Amino acid sequence: MSDRLNTQEASMLREELEILMNERTSLLQVAGAAAVLVANTDALSLPPEAAEAAEMLSKYVNDLPEETLKDALDMVHAEIESGDR
Repeated sequence: MSDRLNTQEASMLREELEILMNERTSLLQVAGAAAVLVANTDALSLPPEAAEAAEMLSKYVNDLPEETLKDALDMVHAEIESGDR
């Protein structure tokens, strides 16, 4: 009975890990697309409401660890040229 429970628990953990990895992939794609959008947006040409949202998005993208940002950009096959990161 104990072996059966351990097998079931391991199977459930594998399924949960797969779900989390799929979610991570999706979030990296969103972060990568957001980083590209931020890098290619001229905040001065945006309406004030959009500029505020772009500023918030920019802050969150800039707060990402460098390795995570690199993974995100790799996910969307993009590169951002910037000297301030």
